[in-house]
Amino acid sequence: GTLLNLSVSDHGRSDALLLSWDEPEGGAMGYSLALSSLGPDMLLQNRSVGPNSTSFWFHGLTPGTCYKIEVTAALACMDITSQTVTGQTSPSPVHNLSLSSDGSSAVLHASWEHASGRRDSYHLALYHSDSQTLVRNASILPNASTFLFDGLLAGSEYALKVSTLSGASQASTSIHQWTAPSIPTQLRLSPRSSTSLFASWAGAEGAAWLHLMLRNLLTQTVTKTLSAKRGLSSYTFQHLHPGTQYWLGLSAMAGPYTMTGPNATAWTYPLSPGNVTLSSVEEQSSLQAHWDTPAGERDFYLVTLQEGEDGAPTRNISVGGDSSHVTFHGLSPGKQYSVRVTAVAGPYRASAYSTAAWTQPLAPPSVSLCSQGSTSSLLAHWEEAMGEAYMLALSAVEHPMKNSSLLRGVTNFTYEGLRPGTLYSFEISTVAGPYTSAPRRITNWTYPLPPEQLTLSNQGLSTSLQASWKAASAGSTGYTGTLWETKSQKWVRNMTAGNNLTNITFEDLVPGRQYTLEMVAMAGPYKSLMRSATDWTYPLAPSGVTLTNTRHPLGLSAFWDKAAGDVDQFHLQLYSKNLPAQRNILVGPKTQNFTFLGLAPGIQYFLKVTVLAGPYRSSSHFATEWTYPLSLANVSIQPGRRPQELHVSWVESGGGREHLVQLSVAESLSIIRNVSVPRGVTHLDLEGLVPGSRYRVEIFSQAGPHRSSSQTAIGYTVPLPPLSLSAIPVSTSWALAVRWETPPGQRDGYLLSVHEEGSSSSARNLDMGKDSTNITLSQLAPGTCYLVEVWAVAGPYRSLPKNVTGCTVPAAPTNLSLTNPGSSSELRTCWNKPPGRRDHYRVTIYSLTSQSRERVQILRPDAQNVTWTHLEAGSRFAVQVTAVKGSFEASSANVTQWTYPLAPANLTLSSSSASTLQASWAAVDQGAEGYMVDLCDTASSSCVGHMVLSRHARSHTFSNLSPGTHYSVVVRATAGPYHASTLNLTHCTREYDAVSC
Repeated sequence: GTLLNLSVSDHGRSDALLLSWDEPEGGAMGYSLALSSLGPDMLLQNRSVGPNSTSFWFHGLTPGTCYKIEVTAALACMDITSQTVTGQTSPSPVHNLSLSSDGSSAVLHASWEHASGRRDSYHLALYHSDSQTLVRNASILPNASTFLFDGLLAGSEYALKVSTLSGASQASTSIHQWTAPSIPTQLRLSPRSSTSLFASWAGAEGAAWLHLMLRNLLTQTVTKTLSAKRGLSSYTFQHLHPGTQYWLGLSAMAGPYTMTGPNATAWTYPLSPGNVTLSSVEEQSSLQAHWDTPAGERDFYLVTLQEGEDGAPTRNISVGGDSSHVTFHGLSPGKQYSVRVTAVAGPYRASAYSTAAWTQPLAPPSVSLCSQGSTSSLLAHWEEAMGEAYMLALSAVEHPMKNSSLLRGVTNFTYEGLRPGTLYSFEISTVAGPYTSAPRRITNWTYPLPPEQLTLSNQGLSTSLQASWKAASAGSTGYTGTLWETKSQKWVRNMTAGNNLTNITFEDLVPGRQYTLEMVAMAGPYKSLMRSATDWTYPLAPSGVTLTNTRHPLGLSAFWDKAAGDVDQFHLQLYSKNLPAQRNILVGPKTQNFTFLGLAPGIQYFLKVTVLAGPYRSSSHFATEWTYPLSLANVSIQPGRRPQELHVSWVESGGGREHLVQLSVAESLSIIRNVSVPRGVTHLDLEGLVPGSRYRVEIFSQAGPHRSSSQTAIGYTVPLPPLSLSAIPVSTSWALAVRWETPPGQRDGYLLSVHEEGSSSSARNLDMGKDSTNITLSQLAPGTCYLVEVWAVAGPYRSLPKNVTGCTVPAAPTNLSLTNPGSSSELRTCWNKPPGRRDHYRVTIYSLTSQSRERVQILRPDAQNVTWTHLEAGSRFAVQVTAVKGSFEASSANVTQWTYPLAPANLTLSSSSASTLQASWAAVDQGAEGYMVDLCDTASSSCVGHMVLSRHARSHTFSNLSPGTHYSVVVRATAGPYHASTLNLTHCTREYDAVSC
């Protein structure tokens, strides 16, 4: 029939529906409109409209209700057409929506009244107003009229939207409300400075606004109010009065709610007083403290008087906050004081200090001045008096005054550098700060100086001594002295001299005897310290000195005669011009002979006998004699710096003037060289010898008329190393052929060492005959480099080594495999690690089915597998693994494998006749080794055709088929043992009389 294209819309109204339609082709005679309810089906309104109408409003409908409307159009020729459509009115929103917290900080209660009409359910959406985030989303039954939102944020504004749902339509109503704020906790108020307080609290997130009020408790006035947004947790109040107590109150606000929070009190720090001074007043032993009043407030001042430099407190006085001075009475004289003035406000204090001040001092008592026998110093002593220091003054007639200052605690002072024998006057006063006491005075003398530079000298004479001195610089009136024999303390004579004499001579004394002179200087009532001088008269030399050889190689005997006078000791000095050391022997005054033992053999010695008397000596003439020589010891022969040299050394234990070195060939005993060397030489280098030969050395020592022979020593020259050393690998086995050429000279044999490079194991050593020139080293590790060293050996000595590095041929990898992991582009190569070493593996893969170039990978020596990627699909590959060591290689056998082929693409089927079916496809990538095509009857599921085709085939036609029959075809690409199939494709052969099927 004719379509009217009906449509229904409520245009947002809940009690009406607008019906619209299209006028049919050819027009209509009129329209009949029927409005019915759904479930149960009951006619509600029946209306008719004219031929030109295309819309109609139905009024008085129930909100949220679904209606059915049938439109019947009267057409020409008594024909009619009818069409039915359904529509729904919008639901009505709820009435009297409310949202309240009832004083709760985490709960909101929603309630409403139902609207008229029908509804399916209510949908409630609660939003957080500040963040505009959806907090809660709930759908509830249509008969519910309340809902409780819990777990909300304190002090926050929320918006609630309630939607009435009916079918796909809805009607919404919104409302806003606050949760009650939470009260902040842990309010603290503390001073930051004298004019600021720092307030902090916790839990400020539960209020939209915080109100702070700071009150001055002294004046009971509000100092500052502050309103802050959510999140503020601290605030600093500035510009406050110092030393003042404040009260802080905190309130939390959110929307219409205000809640009073905690409060706290605190003091600002007081300011310290300024210009604190401590000064003396007219009253004795009194001091007055004064200060300037600082800004701000305080409870009182605490004034502390401190004594001495360590500031120990002695008095405390509290005065009112308006005071500015205080006086301290009855203090100790000559003491240092300071004052501390502290402003106190609540628990806080601020202090200031004065400079030190002093009380008037007293002079020290019990003053004394003592010389203590000194010629240049006086010791002043007194009892301690209170004060800061002492002023000292020392003066003498016609000499300038000496002034000194000492700190308190010192009770004596020594004046140094004074004039001897001088009368001095001493004064002392006590100092305390700017004050000085009256002085106390006393006098005393210094002692005179003793004679200076007193000496007693024999002037080279045996029977007289001369005394000399330097006159005292001051205070001396004369000298007196006594001469004694020092050893026996026997008096010899007295002497006196005026202060203008400086020497005197004592005659008729005994030779070689010690004398002592004691002398003092006189000045006033005092004697100087005694000075003494001592000396010996000169002794006489001994006579008849001789030195005799005892026929013992280590001994000489000395004899002499004693001269007149005193002798302390005889000094025997035995020495040799050939030795740095000498013998010094002291013997008693009655000894006249001595034997020297333990002397060096073969040495000429000289003897001198000296008489000792005090520091003086008198010596005899020299006597001389030789000791017998000994044979040389520890003769040794060592190789020289070159193979043609020998180094001969010995120890000169027997002395002698010279040595004769004889060299002979050890086997023949024929002397081939005589070399003479002077005494003192202990080694000799013999050149021009045959390398690697055995020699004999004997050395003779000569001392005066005597001669001795050493023991015979045997030694070798170092052999020459082998020439042209080489190590060539043996290709048929893991071995090295080592060859060398014979060097000039002699040798006992060769030593060969083989060490595997990089190994911690010890080297392998081989001994070979002296005529050997080659050896084959077998049982070596494959692919391994060895360090080969060869020495020529003669006796205990080796030549310099010759070394060469040779490498064995590596072993080829075994058990090579090439596997397909199920991929069309990957193959995996694995092999067993061969014995020995190698530098690396070279792995080569190449295609056997295409002309693509081979690919090579170089792998580390411990590798045992490699994966080849990006290979041609459906191709056969061959791989070979080669172990490489230097220039040598060993390869495995080749193995082959196929990659999976790719399934043919674009398979199509067609039937050109009733008995034929043609399959066509396209090759992917490089194609495959070949193709298999299978044909099956769809109805019986039996295969009726199977064809194996070459890799170049792209289609095949099956013939002798049944007309009008459905067949399924599968094409498989094959590569070696692998294949890949297309999906089954079904087609039917033609009917004899049909165009298609």
